[in-house]
Amino acid sequence: MLVNQGYVIEKHHDKEKDPGLIQQQKIKRPVEDGVVMYDCSPCLRRFRLHRLIPKESSRVWFVKDICGVICVILTWMLILYAEYVVMFIMLMPNVNFGYKWGNAILFNFLAFMAGASHSRAMLSDPGAVPKGNATKENIMKLGLKEGQVVFKCPKCISIKPDRAHHCSVCQRCIRKMDHHCPWVNNCVGETNQKYFVLFTLYICLISIHAVYMAIQHFILCIGKDWKGCSGVSPPATTIFLIFLVFEGLLFGIFTAIMFGSQLSAICSDETGIEQLKKEQGAWERKSYWFSIKSVFGHPFSWRWFSPFSTPNYVYFESREYCV
Repeated sequence: MLVNQGYVIEKHHDKEKDPGLIQQQKIKRPVEDGVVMYDCSPCLRRFRLHRLIPKESSRVWFVKDICGVICVILTWMLILYAEYVVMFIMLMPNVNFGYKWGNAILFNFLAFMAGASHSRAMLSDPGAVPKGNATKENIMKLGLKEGQVVFKCPKCISIKPDRAHHCSVCQRCIRKMDHHCPWVNNCVGETNQKYFVLFTLYICLISIHAVYMAIQHFILCIGKDWKGCSGVSPPATTIFLIFLVFEGLLFGIFTAIMFGSQLSAICSDETGIEQLKKEQGAWERKSYWFSIKSVFGHPFSWRWFSPFSTPNYVYFESREYCV
């Protein structure tokens, strides 16, 4: 008898006919899903956008977590606040045409890419394992040999792939789950890690840009005795700039740390959960370059930095996630 994660399973007596057949003795129902899926294909076809958006991106994944939704709203409010201060407090009154439009284009481009990366990380399936596929028929299709063990999730009632973990918020098993991030209201896993890394990168860049402009603007305003510095009063301008500097430093440092930790985890081919639990995995570690390409796609191109491009994933080991 073999006991595995809340299930009692035994090998079939007729080994010659079905050497890998495993019978499940205890049956449970999967827990209620923590996510909803929306198919946007009819809407895209109606507005003739189905040719521009990949088919795999037309299905929207949304986590039903109120705390995550609040964090998402807060994130967008902070981005919009920085947008308002940069455009209407600092740049609009500036008479230098090149400085004004150069910084406006750069900041808005980075803000747009950060928002797009956030949306893709939030609304993309992070690599969920199908629920309820741990049936006798599916186990037979695996072609198991005598002595092999099938790992099952007692909550999803699914065949659990190697390096997959169950998320208590999404209530799904996620392939190569790194962590569940409330700021994107989603898990960071195998198929959306690229977008999360880009989100931290672009937020870090706009934070640095905003802090630099705010400090420079404050120094110039003091030198000009606040004449023609902004469309609001000097006290209001000071408060706006102080809060922007505080926001930029806080989120700039936070996202820089997250960006570095994500790159470190990708290069070492070890997720955050595996590092935390100090799991001694049986998987074969890949080189740094292959590990990066397994997240951002193959081959290297400018598409690595675009949240609108779905990576061409490269796998170096056999995987049987869906049976």
